[in-house]
Amino acid sequence: MESIGTPLLWVGFVVFVLIMLAVDLGVFQRKAHSVSMREAGLWTVVWIALALIFNVGVYHWFGYAHAMEFLTGYLMEKALSMDNLFVFLVLFSYFGVPAHLQHRVLFFGILGALIMRALFIVAGVALISKFHWVMYIFGAFLVFTGIKLVMNKGGEVHPERNFMLRIFKKFVPTVPEYRGTHFVVREGGRLMATPLLAVLVVIEGTDVLFAVDSIPAVFGITRDPFIVFTSNIFAILGLRALYFLLAGIVEKFRFLKYGLGLVLAFVGFKMLVEDLLHHMHREIPIAMSLAVIAGTVGLSILISLIIPPKADSRPGDQSAGH
Repeated sequence: MESIGTPLLWVGFVVFVLIMLAVDLGVFQRKAHSVSMREAGLWTVVWIALALIFNVGVYHWFGYAHAMEFLTGYLMEKALSMDNLFVFLVLFSYFGVPAHLQHRVLFFGILGALIMRALFIVAGVALISKFHWVMYIFGAFLVFTGIKLVMNKGGEVHPERNFMLRIFKKFVPTVPEYRGTHFVVREGGRLMATPLLAVLVVIEGTDVLFAVDSIPAVFGITRDPFIVFTSNIFAILGLRALYFLLAGIVEKFRFLKYGLGLVLAFVGFKMLVEDLLHHMHREIPIAMSLAVIAGTVGLSILISLIIPPKADSRPGDQSAGH
């Protein structure tokens, strides 16, 4: 599978990500504190600006087509990640995570998510390179997932039923209360987990479920492994700041899941008909894909803000995943 990513570009991008994470944790987050709207807004702007600057670089060195692929993939992954914010909100509420500890959990949660996404992408590239028909499976799965979201069969978020949490509670000894920023403490001569580690485990497990449809979706936009990886990573990197910026209003985006469902169905359909269109010497322009994704997500958010919720609606009625 051809890629614009040379070994130097891959190494350079990974080093850039590690430096930015080190700056975030080591300079701006040396002390646990509640993240203010101003700080969250600043970091959100920083991550979006870095993604757009990177996109300009892709355009300059690799041309319009690759730049549009990155922008479309980034926008789609960013939109899909917004649905994750509600799950974070529910998990923090369920575990009673103090506000000043939430950033630490999300930092390490997203660090783990970056590693898992990279593994998912490597596996996806290997499968598609060896078995082209895997794209049809990805496409059909995305269409099915999109229809399920639109039909409102996602179900409620129930952290207590989480498989990872049940396994964790069964096999890992845990102290009942938080111990500052520590994930583990020594109690009675042995190491014990704190509830902070339990929250982290559930977040990591939840991200695996989210990656199952977000990774195939970006392959529906581009087959270039470097573009797939960078667009996905930039979207994930900004997720933590976006959570603190939108935590108070994210549950108001009650029509977002319908927009995401339509986006997934569209990308899945695109994957299914791509070969047929190729044989007919036609294609769905990447600019059209970008317009459909941006328009659908934007409209779903706008409708959510315009139409007031019903009196009996509850935050827990949101979808647990994409």
